Amino acid sequence: MMEMTMRPVALPWKNVIFEPSPDGSLRVRNSTGLGPYPGRVTERLRHWAAVAPDRVLLASRDGEGWRKVTYLEALNSACAIGQALLDRGLSVTRPVLILSGNGIEHGLLSLGCLHVGIPFVPLSTAYSLISTDFARLRDIVALVRPGLVFADDGNRYAAALRACIPGDVEVVIVRGDPGRRATGFDALFATTATSDVDAAAVAVNPDTIAKLLFTSGSTGVPKGVINTHRMWCSALQMVLACYPMLGEEPPVLVDWLPWNHISGGSISFGIALFNGGTLYIDDGKPLPGQIEETVRNLREVAPLFYSNVPKGYEELLPWLRRDRALRVNFFSRVRVLQYAGASIAQHICDAFDELALETIGQRIPWVATLGSTEAGFMAAHRHSGAASAGCVGLPPPGVTLKLTPMDGKLELRVQSPSVTPGYWRRDDLTSDAFDEDGFLRTGDALAWAEAGNQQSGFRYDGRLAEDFKLATGTWVRVGSLRTHLLKHLTPEVRDVVIAGENRDYIAVLGIPSNAETVGDSTVQARVRAKLMALTAEASGSAQRVVRFAFLAEKLSIDTGELTDKGAVSQRNILRRHAALIEKLYADRPADDVICLDRLFEEGV
Repeated sequence: MMEMTMRPVALPWKNVIFEPSPDGSLRVRNSTGLGPYPGRVTERLRHWAAVAPDRVLLASRDGEGWRKVTYLEALNSACAIGQALLDRGLSVTRPVLILSGNGIEHGLLSLGCLHVGIPFVPLSTAYSLISTDFARLRDIVALVRPGLVFADDGNRYAAALRACIPGDVEVVIVRGDPGRRATGFDALFATTATSDVDAAAVAVNPDTIAKLLFTSGSTGVPKGVINTHRMWCSALQMVLACYPMLGEEPPVLVDWLPWNHISGGSISFGIALFNGGTLYIDDGKPLPGQIEETVRNLREVAPLFYSNVPKGYEELLPWLRRDRALRVNFFSRVRVLQYAGASIAQHICDAFDELALETIGQRIPWVATLGSTEAGFMAAHRHSGAASAGCVGLPPPGVTLKLTPMDGKLELRVQSPSVTPGYWRRDDLTSDAFDEDGFLRTGDALAWAEAGNQQSGFRYDGRLAEDFKLATGTWVRVGSLRTHLLKHLTPEVRDVVIAGENRDYIAVLGIPSNAETVGDSTVQARVRAKLMALTAEASGSAQRVVRFAFLAEKLSIDTGELTDKGAVSQRNILRRHAALIEKLYADRPADDVICLDRLFEEGV
């Protein structure tokens, strides 16, 4: 057994203040000062290039080894690429659009843009590689109006480039044939920097637009969220305030989280850059057939800070159990296990704790974080057992939360330097996004983790837009009901869509874990038994499921049923499958509909 000394993660909560307002809202703020942070992202690149020029910033797989870029090489590349972008007349009105996923060239192009103040727009690869009609990509191109488009592999992105990128827009590729005129990435890389680069870098200020991040579209059409240098730098200072160990030794990350989202592109990438660390780009995914790449990487590289979605930890667990070499390397130096995006199952945390105890003699702290594309880093919670499921904690330094009563819930509103100034070329959406006190309306709801104990912090309470009323006038809280159902209906069900607006009772569409589940009578019987048990325990109609059916049709990103992160959109699925919903509520439902009407009628 290995042993190591580890200080516990002590989140900065002792100075959290709760301030009731006359309007019935509650303001929750961390009175600890945030501390100074740079005015531009690439100040940290310059700093580390001078202090530790040979330290590796980015690394990606190259056969059996790793291709590595040091801080000095990254700075020189950013200057050369920045000059190439300035030579092309790119600007805030002619930004750089990035179609590719995480990679060395993507990272260097981003740094070049940041260094000379030209916004870049990283998009989900799903819009180019999974979509069949390219509708969302076409809409985003029309809104962004890029002056240059980057796609690392011309062959893979050829169809999207032909369908959506105007012929007069320059396309830059690393390899392959896009089927149109294109510039090799080496041409940008080989440009000689002039004094124009230094002048442009000096002109970058905290309010300069760093990039646009498009929302996932789970509650509507994706929107371009403006991210400034102030937003990005302040968020990273908040992260450092919560995880002081990041400043004690250069953090090492092994990370797959996509750079078109805030978690991967701003936080993971930023943690390495901000603190002089190294980001090993993980080409794996938490999916069968792709998790193997993550396992391979974690056998070789021991992370200091590890972040993943709950599904990622779940997929990694069986590999850690059966592969001692992987287990020893993974736990050898990791100081914190962070997750976001959803609640993590307690049995997953318990299993990791057991493996850590067996391997290094102590548990690794779990921390849940709450953030958003528009608001950046909003809250953090130190996991402390079963009661932590769904908990998001309290705000870090620099953040003030405003909890406003809305239809029986507490709507989360946020004010901090990491909040966006608005949406790209959508003044109408921007004005609606802020309340009269300047707080960003998130559309999320929070509830107390423990009634009567403010210091326990908050738990996530779903999206306000998803909640509805039954015909009886009873509110159905979709977020909490969904979490409750998934806790009991796995592994047969991957997700659920909840119907019942203006109906007498709740019906549920189940997204099967795999296609074979739908027609399996044994699976149907198990789900029926679980639903009967839940119905018997339900305290009222807002928690009682009366009808259930599997949604056999494969969900599509083109129709908006799935976001680019793979999350289901309740609203779009209910709209597109209205006929199936009617089937659920039919007087004589089909044989594949699980009916619990008798229990319902008996008033169980």
